[in-house]
Amino acid sequence: MNLTKARYLLFLPALILYGCYSFSGASISPDMKTCTVLLFQSRAPLAPPSMSSQLTEALKQKIVSQTSLSLSNNGGDAIFEGTVTGFTVQPVALTGGETAELTRLNVSISVKYTNAIDPKQSFESSFTRYRDFPAGQNLQAVQNGLIEEIMPELVDDIFNRAFVNW
Repeated sequence: MNLTKARYLLFLPALILYGCYSFSGASISPDMKTCTVLLFQSRAPLAPPSMSSQLTEALKQKIVSQTSLSLSNNGGDAIFEGTVTGFTVQPVALTGGETAELTRLNVSISVKYTNAIDPKQSFESSFTRYRDFPAGQNLQAVQNGLIEEIMPELVDDIFNRAFVNW
């Protein structure tokens, strides 16, 4: 067998697999064409007002960049609705004298996913992510940076629950 045929035989399985598998990890029905992401609401009194829209836009960006779905303002084949349900701060890592060395910011969300193509894939679920920061720092001073770290994790949680069947 010559070298050209050997290379062809080595790469043929890779090409076949590439056509059947999404390397983003998403497993979406070919019948699903559109997705609607409704504005996340906020029921967390301490959450910054812009957090809902940031979360909504981050989820839209993830879907557009990782899938072939088109965004639709309403009535998509997949619909995401969500609420920021918690934005809390609590002391952690207590030292001997009940003084906290760290403070934890917890962000919790509730998500409803409706799959019009395969309703069995629909779900309602809650997700929580957190970040710790030094207890001596004011939350207002570090809040934006902590949210920027937490947001992609929450978006990944939502995306993976909806589209990644591992």
